[in-house]
Amino acid sequence: MKRVVIGVVSLAGTGVVVARWLAARRRGPSPVKDPRERHRWMAVTINCRTDDVAPDGRLPRPLADLDVEVRIEKAPGDRGTELYARPRRPMPVGRAAVLARLRGEHPREQVRTALRQVKSLIETGEVLRPDPDLSRRLPARAGRPMAKVVDMALARSAGEERL
Repeated sequence: MKRVVIGVVSLAGTGVVVARWLAARRRGPSPVKDPRERHRWMAVTINCRTDDVAPDGRLPRPLADLDVEVRIEKAPGDRGTELYARPRRPMPVGRAAVLARLRGEHPREQVRTALRQVKSLIETGEVLRPDPDLSRRLPARAGRPMAKVVDMALARSAGEERL
């Protein structure tokens, strides 16, 4: 009886995976595969005057360290300043893009993280970080394979702002 249940569950799971894969093939191009992706601006709205974002024409440190194009504009409705940035270097494609994203070396991810850090620095004076996860320090967790997967997802979520 157990074998029948396990077989049915396995078959249903395989069917769901195949159905999702087929549905994904029918969809339009994803933003990651879009060739215009590298031309798109990423932006943050900073709660300060336009003159305070780049005093004397100098960019804040996280953005100054990257090879990016930057645009600074007054936010609509007198709500601060909008800081736009996009990478100048070409975007990796295919497997190289996947590997760059996993390693945290993708140019768009680096610009996104730098914009978030600049906003934090200007508004608060420091780069805000979440409290450390105390469960990550437990020695029993260090040898488990799932711990590595969770650690990788947590590292990536800092750049993407989500898991």
